[in-house]
Amino acid sequence: MFTGIIKKLSVVKRVSQKENSFFVEIMIPKGWKVWEGESISINGVCSTVKNINNNFFTVEYMPETIKKTTVGNFKQKTRVNLEKSLKMNDLLDGHIVQGHIDTPGKIIKILDIKESKIFKIKIPQKFMKFIAEKGSVSVDGISLTVVDVGRDWFTVSLVSYTLENTNLGEMRAGDEVNIETDVLAKYCMRIARYERAHANKYYKNRK
Repeated sequence: MFTGIIKKLSVVKRVSQKENSFFVEIMIPKGWKVWEGESISINGVCSTVKNINNNFFTVEYMPETIKKTTVGNFKQKTRVNLEKSLKMNDLLDGHIVQGHIDTPGKIIKILDIKESKIFKIKIPQKFMKFIAEKGSVSVDGISLTVVDVGRDWFTVSLVSYTLENTNLGEMRAGDEVNIETDVLAKYCMRIARYERAHANKYYKNRK
């Protein structure tokens, strides 16, 4: 579990393919201690450290992850957002982020407003039920507040600090980002569907 507060920016050292697995080597940020088996959010994707070699660590992605995220676009020198998993005594500065990506989203418009930017991001319509104005969303692992919503898009506002300390400062219209909707919205939707289904069954049996 994560908070969506990016701790470090790093770069991809190398990528390689072996059978159905995609291996990515990430440079270890200065001052970081990383161990095998640790969970690290890489652009919002919960990733397990497979092994460590001096100044970089390696993670492995399976076809399902490549299909539902942007990790397949990783190449040498790609800049990535990193966050270590949440400890029980950590501050929850962002929101609850699982590292389970729902879908890639496409940046379709960027509006500059002084030192900040507004990103308009398009996602499949079926995920919009989990996106609410002033609600939370994770974009490439970054906890952000939703500004506006449409039929198949939403906007987020990025302040200068976020632009300078995450990979979003380098993004352009047409780029893809990893989207994780709010897990609380998912559970609320699931509970509502469960209660509705059982209520319908109850009233049907009473007739």
